[in-house]
Amino acid sequence: MSGPVTLLIIAVTVLVSWLAFNNARLAERLILWPPAIDRRHQYDRLVTHGFIHADFQHLLFNMITLFFFGRALEGWFVSYIGATGFVLFYLSAIVVAILPTYLRHRHDSRYRSLGASGGVSAVLFTFILLQPWATIYVFVVPVPAILYGVLYVGYSIWMERQGRDNVNHSAHLWGAGYGILFTLVMEPRAGLAFLGQLLQPSLG
Repeated sequence: MSGPVTLLIIAVTVLVSWLAFNNARLAERLILWPPAIDRRHQYDRLVTHGFIHADFQHLLFNMITLFFFGRALEGWFVSYIGATGFVLFYLSAIVVAILPTYLRHRHDSRYRSLGASGGVSAVLFTFILLQPWATIYVFVVPVPAILYGVLYVGYSIWMERQGRDNVNHSAHLWGAGYGILFTLVMEPRAGLAFLGQLLQPSLG
């Protein structure tokens, strides 16, 4: 459970985010700014926005989540698609999670988005699919993974409709859905295994 690929992704993300914290010009080049993609064809922003964060707290929350769940899943993924495949899964999740946002705001010069939440959500919900009764600690409170997933989706949908904060809840939802879909395509038996586990609760 050492998770070398996960640790590498975290290290790169922390480094790039830290550099962007101290270099506004770099942050501006990496952030998701739809007009730059639409007019200047800077498609790399669909990926690079996932390696910078709004502040240290934003970075810490995403990287802690990725640390625990990425390391738990990495060996399983690698057995199917190798280490490179796991990296591509994570990067593609960042892209897929942000595409609806990009399409919705492609002509909005005031809109910007950043953060690894789309990729992290994909990893998190893959874990929930594979281990629905595992315990997830939310502010030291133990919660079954499946319950956490339901609450997470419900909260994200509600907040997305409210539109009262600067969090891209849409990316959370699309990332979660992509993680589940990717896993089911890679290993169709995971769906039946998930249903079987739901019918046989085993907390812990």
